[in-house]
Amino acid sequence: MSPIIIKLIFVSIVFGISLFVAMYSTYAERKVAAFLQDRLGPNRAGPFGLLQPLADGVKLFFKEEFIPLKADRWLFLMGPGFFMITALMTSAVIPFGPDLKIGDTVIPLQGTDLNVGLLYIFGVVSLGVYGVLIGGWASNNKFSLLGAIRAASQNISYELAMGLSIIALVMMTATLSMREIVDQQSGWHWNVLYQPLGFLIFLVCAFAETNRAPFDLPECETELVGGYHTEYSSMKLGFFLFAEYINMFISSAVIATLYFGGYHAPFIDSMDPGMLKTFLSIGVLFAKIFFFIFFFMWVRWTLPRFRYDQLMNLGWKMLIPLAVVNIIITGIVLLMKM
Repeated sequence: MSPIIIKLIFVSIVFGISLFVAMYSTYAERKVAAFLQDRLGPNRAGPFGLLQPLADGVKLFFKEEFIPLKADRWLFLMGPGFFMITALMTSAVIPFGPDLKIGDTVIPLQGTDLNVGLLYIFGVVSLGVYGVLIGGWASNNKFSLLGAIRAASQNISYELAMGLSIIALVMMTATLSMREIVDQQSGWHWNVLYQPLGFLIFLVCAFAETNRAPFDLPECETELVGGYHTEYSSMKLGFFLFAEYINMFISSAVIATLYFGGYHAPFIDSMDPGMLKTFLSIGVLFAKIFFFIFFFMWVRWTLPRFRYDQLMNLGWKMLIPLAVVNIIITGIVLLMKM
């Protein structure tokens, strides 16, 4: 097969996996919440409630389509789609494993190995907020508009701190390629051991970027009904909800890739190259991803929601100065090693 066809097949598989993980993250979210609250969670649709995500999908498909009379129709329809597309595009530069060799054919388990992969991720993630802004503004609802404004200001605040935390990592690795960053972490040379402060800043910012509790102010039901997607129903609402879970999956993959060795693990790195090593490496990466997805859910059902002023103070007055301090410390350490 030609390289283009192989790329298309791989991208389709990654999109399918992203949608599948997002679908069953809704099930896992309810089960984790039930466990932490001493409840059973979904247990009616199928064995152990495993068909609950399918039941939810069917319900969303058959719910009534509703567009407010005074809404901007085309922008109202565009918002969820734009949010969904940007969520899926982020996975293009994440290396999911070493190259897979089948006979003479080499299949790279990465959509594309850009030499500026990190910049690509930040660029696409920053575009995602436009879907929220468009949806909130086009709804012609003051609660939706307030949620969209909150989302925009929150994303701007925390993207600055997230970008600064990554600068220290780039100074240390001297590359923007996701594949090279992963390959530098073979064995136990995980970046989290050299950049613990940068990792903590990045993790907190990831919660804010994905609008996850305790940073879910754009959709705070106690103040804004449902936030930016108040007026949405049926699959348009489903796109917004799915995109949030896809963003959580991608954020977990990026955290595992940048700071926890990606698909590397000491006992696997010592193995001879082959299909077994490749599949075990993929399993290691997904184990790390699922751990961070669980961590996102654990935090949601443990910590209370921030007030809006606390949210902004944390971003501007604590995380950004800490990220600058981390850059200075990293620079001093690198100069001492020269």
